[in-house]
Amino acid sequence: MLGLVIAAKDIETRKQMADLLIDAGYDVMVTNSAARAIDNVLNKTARVLLLGTEVGEFTSAELVPLLKKCNRKLSIILVSNDTSLPLIRKLRSEGIFYHALKPVSREDREEIRQAVQCAFQRFSEQPG
Repeated sequence: MLGLVIAAKDIETRKQMADLLIDAGYDVMVTNSAARAIDNVLNKTARVLLLGTEVGEFTSAELVPLLKKCNRKLSIILVSNDTSLPLIRKLRSEGIFYHALKPVSREDREEIRQAVQCAFQRFSEQPG
């Protein structure tokens, strides 16, 4: 089954993205726990991770390098409105797949849906 994890501290963001992606036909796991997100990555059940600015007591800047060490093929989509440009550049160099703003409009939701679709496509095209 397609492994899509939404990990974010903000309950409204988690709910909005989960509703959107469940409607799009994805099997979604939602958490506000960094440990649970890492467990899904280590067990290779997560292929795509939508990551909020904070998860539990950790920031996305702390989690991205750790998550990528657990699984280099993992596609991480950062969903954040308040991340500085230098931090976004750093996270891109660490290997995030995409950065999206929190969904407000229909166009924002469509952008996230398309980013998730592209991330799964990229995952299936990677060797080994």
